[in-house]
Amino acid sequence: MDRLANTVRPYAWGSTTAIPALLGEQPTGGPQAELWLGAHPGDPSRVDRGEGPRPLDTVIAADPVGELGAQAVAKFGPTLPFLLKVLAAEIPLSLQVHPDLAQARAGFAAEQAAGIPVAAGHRNYKDANHKPELCCALEEFEGFCGFRDPLATADLMEELAVPGLLPLIDLLRTKPAARALREALATLLSLDPVVVAATVTEVTGALDRLLTAEPQSPWAPAWAGYAYAAKHFPGDAGVLAALLLNHFRLRPGEAVYLGAGVPHAYLRGTCVEILANSDNVLRCGLTPKHVDVPELLKVVVFEPGDPGVRGPVAIGDGEELFPVPIDEFRLSRFTLAPGLRCEVDGRAVQILLCTEGSVTLTDGAGQALELTRGQSAYLPATGTATVLTGAGVLFRATVTL
Repeated sequence: MDRLANTVRPYAWGSTTAIPALLGEQPTGGPQAELWLGAHPGDPSRVDRGEGPRPLDTVIAADPVGELGAQAVAKFGPTLPFLLKVLAAEIPLSLQVHPDLAQARAGFAAEQAAGIPVAAGHRNYKDANHKPELCCALEEFEGFCGFRDPLATADLMEELAVPGLLPLIDLLRTKPAARALREALATLLSLDPVVVAATVTEVTGALDRLLTAEPQSPWAPAWAGYAYAAKHFPGDAGVLAALLLNHFRLRPGEAVYLGAGVPHAYLRGTCVEILANSDNVLRCGLTPKHVDVPELLKVVVFEPGDPGVRGPVAIGDGEELFPVPIDEFRLSRFTLAPGLRCEVDGRAVQILLCTEGSVTLTDGAGQALELTRGQSAYLPATGTATVLTGAGVLFRATVTL
């Protein structure tokens, strides 16, 4: 077992207080957006095995089979296949989508061949991996995810009574769903900036009026979400594009899974997020950064659907699992009380994060490591079980073998 030292990324949208509160530290006064736990080369965690702190990706690269286990290396390759984060948003994140594995590999290869620097602002593909992700709320968490049924979106837009949206309402009502969604998104992201700014202003005014006049409307939570995005990104086409998406709110302990091609944006709140070890993002709006509309339209899956809010499923021995349809990551949660003893098997590499109370890990040799709120540990694949005791909440990130 190794206690992890982790890096916080200070993106501008981050909360100034949530991550410091989790870590028991004083706020810096600046945004602290993401705490990274894992071996992503952009900001790997660090472990100290008696020779000073070393990046976790370097440790794994020196002995992939010893660290990850032979089964994991055979299935996923010689790198940790997931990245665990604590994400704390105070300002909306960009409206974005992630490629599937084939798209990521092809896009990365093409941009490499074109000689585009990985750090370039107009680069779309930072690596050759896909980026499915799961977000589990630590407090109420709000965002947009996936396309709403076009007919329902037409109803929402009609409530706004904004003349600039009338062509879209007709489009959404008359064309097949996939075609309507594709054409609507392409239209919104291709509008003249002056038209966009004027339309967003009208939409914002309409949202404010509706929230005042009809605060109990079933649409009110979505209206408030769109108004919040517009407040922070006035004149941004992403505000209009977001009107096509489902609005969701997670209560603590609820989660949402985001597969390839699903457009989404997080608005505010704190969550534990786990994702495939990638940094590939194609943006649709709510950002000053590069938006590549043609490439984006190749990646987006134009299918309406429910956001898929889910709770954990009890799987025995005090463990609750958040099911996902992929094997690169597996997120579960233990809620421990005095006198309760739980075990995690050691067949696969894992990262454990304590978010409440105090949990003690005891390995097969009897060595113990205590984790308090905000602390984390890396467990290589030893093949032996680790015992969990204490009073607290512990998230377990691993893989499915």
